[in-house]
Amino acid sequence: MGKRNQNTEPGSSHTEADSPFGEPVALELSDSFDLHPFQPRDIPSVVEEYLQQSIESGFTEVRLIHGKGKGIQLNIIRSLLSKHPAVRSFKEAPLEAGGWGSTIVVLKQRD
Repeated sequence: MGKRNQNTEPGSSHTEADSPFGEPVALELSDSFDLHPFQPRDIPSVVEEYLQQSIESGFTEVRLIHGKGKGIQLNIIRSLLSKHPAVRSFKEAPLEAGGWGSTIVVLKQRD
């Protein structure tokens, strides 16, 4: 999606993909990230950005909360993690941390 034609839409400076919030929403980074609010199609880019920010912040282990449901988000996440160059390993979270509704990701150390 590109920018809307501003000549045909006076006063419009938004793109079609803009958020209803106008500006990006900044969230405080923690070692746990709940993916429930996101659509499955958005999961790869959201997880990629979260992992990058986690690495830059020095986290060595994070927890992705995807829920138990039908396993759609779980499959998307595991596929992404298995190919991600910054991921050392990943596993199902222990029961007290969400069990199979969460994935623990061990990140490689920054050079």
